[in-house]
Amino acid sequence: MPRNQAEWMCTLDERLIERVAEDPLSSPRHLERTINFNASLGRIKERLAMLTDAGLVAPIYDGAEMYEVTGEGQRYLKEELDAEHLPRPNPHAV
Repeated sequence: MPRNQAEWMCTLDERLIERVAEDPLSSPRHLERTINFNASLGRIKERLAMLTDAGLVAPIYDGAEMYEVTGEGQRYLKEELDAEHLPRPNPHAV
């Protein structure tokens, strides 16, 4: 059964969640270098902000640029959560 992405999500979001799960405490710069995706540092930061607003990843502490997967993010990766049921992130707030 494939994961149920929300309509606002893109393929990069899925790769970011997977990579942060594999490599806890990932920074945007580290993700830019290690992810098998052609994405700029700015784009990665933008998508991490959206995923944070949706509750799938979170900075390890307020203001940190290192991320970890939340419980909701883990449930999503295990195909136990339909991301369409998450609150829609506000792109103007990120």
